[in-house]
Amino acid sequence: QVQLVESGGGLVQTGNSLRLSCAASGYTFSTIVMGWFRQAPGKEREFVATISRNGASTYYGDSVKGRFTISRDNAKNTVYLEMDKLKPEDTAIYYCAADPAYYSSDNHYSGRLRDYFHWGQGTQVTVSS
Repeated sequence: QVQLVESGGGLVQTGNSLRLSCAASGYTFSTIVMGWFRQAPGKEREFVATISRNGASTYYGDSVKGRFTISRDNAKNTVYLEMDKLKPEDTAIYYCAADPAYYSSDNHYSGRLRDYFHWGQGTQVTVSS
C-alpha cells in the first residue's frame, strides 16, 4: 500500500526556518520522482519543488527559489524540504507527492501537478509577521 506521511510543519516567525519530512512506503523509493506542493486558503495548489529519483536534479517554483532546498535520502525512503527565510506568504498546507511513472532518465523531474498520482495528507506551515 502506497503511503506518504509528512511531518515537521508548525508556527514560526518571519525569517526563521523549518524542515519538512515526507516518509514514503509501498514504493521502491529510489525509482520515484518526488515533489512538494502547497495550498493556501482560497488559492490553488502551487508547485514548490521537485527532485529526481537519484537526487541529482532539482527544480523550484519561482516564489521559493533561493530560499527552499529539496533533498532525499533513498536509504531512508524520505524526502525533505528545508525552508529558510520564511515569509508570511509561505503560509500554507504543504503536501508531499510522488510521480510513480517510469522515466528513462535518472535525472527526470516534474513541476506539473498532473504528473503526481500519490499525495500525503499535508502538514500546516504558518509564518507569523
